[in-house]
This record gives sequence, structure tokens and C-alpha cells, in this order.
Amino acid sequence: MATALRARGLLLQRGRLLRQVRTLDPRPKQDRNFSSPFARARGNTDSRRTMATAKSAAAAAAGAASGVVVDLEGQERAFGPWKIASGEIFCESASSYAFVNLKPVVSGHVLVAPKRVCKRFTQLSMEEVADLWQLAKVVGKELEANAQDLFADRKKGGSEEALSSVSLTLCIQDGPEAGQTVPHVHIHVLPRQEGDFSNNDQVYDAIDEKETSLSKQLDSDRKDRTPQEMSDEAAKLRALFY
Repeated sequence: MATALRARGLLLQRGRLLRQVRTLDPRPKQDRNFSSPFARARGNTDSRRTMATAKSAAAAAAGAASGVVVDLEGQERAFGPWKIASGEIFCESASSYAFVNLKPVVSGHVLVAPKRVCKRFTQLSMEEVADLWQLAKVVGKELEANAQDLFADRKKGGSEEALSSVSLTLCIQDGPEAGQTVPHVHIHVLPRQEGDFSNNDQVYDAIDEKETSLSKQLDSDRKDRTPQEMSDEAAKLRALFY
């Protein structure tokens, strides 16, 4: 009997203390937490785990949400008569792939090509055309959003407003007379910023020049960028999608 009375007294005392705390606590009722230290510690651990996975989850969600990106197959791809190493490929869709450029015109200049070797744009099936441009759109969106963080040289010179503004050039050179030298359809995707060319149309001349020398260098020693440099850039870009 005495034990029961003491227990009841302790419960009443605890109730009075909680009422006093609630009276003194200025926070709204829904924000108060009277759980045990063990529950609070468990909650903090869960929060840290959530934060630790947020970055990789965001990249995966971006790829999944697009409905275009598929898992990398981890194999080299044909680019005309040449091969693109798997380490230089950073994104794939059902029938297309995106890879870093041996001779970029501007930082972040990448290429998107169909997995099937096809010389001319008009030779692609309607499904391949749709898939190719959908992947180019997804890649362009991520390049535009992340170019300033990915490519340090883009932060040099110009006003802060100009440097933070990024646009895109997307183009195809379809056939030799249009400047195509690699016999494999591909889209050029270039993140642009104010002042990267004194005359904006010069970008197309630059693409023509790089395209001409690209096919020659694919047959010889690489001079502009090493395989390691290209692999490192592909790894940065890959993290945007996977």
C-alpha cells in the first residue's frame, strides 16, 4: 500500500513538472519534444544518414525523373570507325550515349551520339531521333545548371551577373559539306556564357575547325587532352546523373 502511494505521488510530481515546463516553453506545442534522450539521439542519427545520402539520391532522382537516362552499360562505344572508351562516357539512354570531347570549343562542350553507327541524321529511325534529342535535352539541362561549378575557367573575368548566366548551343553538322568529318551522327552541346566569343557566330567556325582536326587526332596521338583528363571530366559529369 505504501509503495503504491509513493508511486502515485511520483507520477503526480512528474505531471506538475511537465506542466511547468510547458508553461515556460515559448515554442508552439507542435515543436516541443518531451521524448527520451534515447529517442532524440536516434532521431539525430537518422537525420545524419539522410543528409549523407541526399547528394547521391538527388543525382539518381534527376536521372530517373527524366524518364530518359538508363544505367551505364560500362562498355566502349563505336563513334564512326573509332571507339570511345567507357570511361569517357558519362550518360546513356536507350539508344544514345553522351561523352566528353577530345577537342572542346568551350569548357563543357560534349557530344551526344546514337549507339548505332549511322552516318547521316536522315538515316536514323524516328525512335532514334526522339531518343537522341531527349538525351541531348537532359544533358544540356544539367550542363546549364552546373557549368559554373564544374569548370573553374568559366569563373574568370566578366561581371558576376554575366558569369552566372549560362545558355546552350546545340547543333548537328550533317554531311561533309556541312562540316561533318566523323561519319557518325552526333549533337554538339555547348554551355555558353557572355563574351566567350566576340562574335557569337564564331562558335560555328570554331566547331568546324575542331571537327576537322578531331578525325585526324582520333587516328593519331591525342594532343589536346589526354585520356586521363577526359576520364576525370566524365566522372564529374557522370555524378550529375547517377
